[in-house]
Amino acid sequence: MSRPILHPGIPFAAACLGMATFAGMDALMKGLSIEMGVYNALLWRTGIAAGLALLLFLIRRSALPGSKALRIHVWRGIITSVMAYLFFWGLVYVPLAEAIALSFIAPLIALYLAAILLGEKINRNTIMASVLGLAGAGIIIQGKLSGEYSSEVGKGVAAILISAALYAYNLILQRQQALIANPVEISLFQNATVVGIYLLFAPFLAVVPALEQWPTLTLTAALGVLSLLCLSWAYGKAEAKTLIPVEYTAFIWASLFGWLMYGEKLTLITLAGTALIVIGCLLAARQHPDDVEHVESTAV
Repeated sequence: MSRPILHPGIPFAAACLGMATFAGMDALMKGLSIEMGVYNALLWRTGIAAGLALLLFLIRRSALPGSKALRIHVWRGIITSVMAYLFFWGLVYVPLAEAIALSFIAPLIALYLAAILLGEKINRNTIMASVLGLAGAGIIIQGKLSGEYSSEVGKGVAAILISAALYAYNLILQRQQALIANPVEISLFQNATVVGIYLLFAPFLAVVPALEQWPTLTLTAALGVLSLLCLSWAYGKAEAKTLIPVEYTAFIWASLFGWLMYGEKLTLITLAGTALIVIGCLLAARQHPDDVEHVESTAV
């Protein structure tokens, strides 16, 4: 008996759900980072996520990774621990939509890193895409730093940009990782590595969350794992070029959650800058439909 044909709208819907849940996690993490500090929010949230990933790993009865895969898992976990801390530290001072918009430059940076690390070619489309992306980021930064602003805002923008650069390298590692490991294995060992790194600072920084904070921490962890599974499943069922535009719906969700939860207003400057970044990313995706990784693929 032949298997039923999957409607093309189903992977598209799964990808949309993945983006919505990821943006929801970011929004909740912003609040937790303000309440309990970035370190503690990440420590406890990632610990719960590692537990959820371990449960899925055991249910699947997955085999333990080999030495090559384990090295990539650990190295990517180290990069992720720094990347995530910088992003959420910046998110404390920068509106959610603007932070997500600035993070969209990561795939463009990744194209150049792929040329350096993997020997891939850079063509005119890549250069044009990069120019558009940088122009968009510049517009957002200029709009954010024009007039009166606190030094924390400037530091927050810088932290998010550094995080985006690390995320670009993370995308290169993701490409290598995806060839030798499944999403559940990646989620488990990446989260476990991040928790292990954060635990090194626990004697000096860790604070047990208040009872009322545990439900939110658990929800953020569950949203992260759900996002990863939705996106991984969607990209396994549909071509990347058909799903890449869905990635940028994260900006819509971030704008909505930022407004509902924190009263953050969206500006025309942010919209203009984001439009240039998205056009640049889509231009790059048209040239490299199979190589441009999805923006929020490290939801764990």
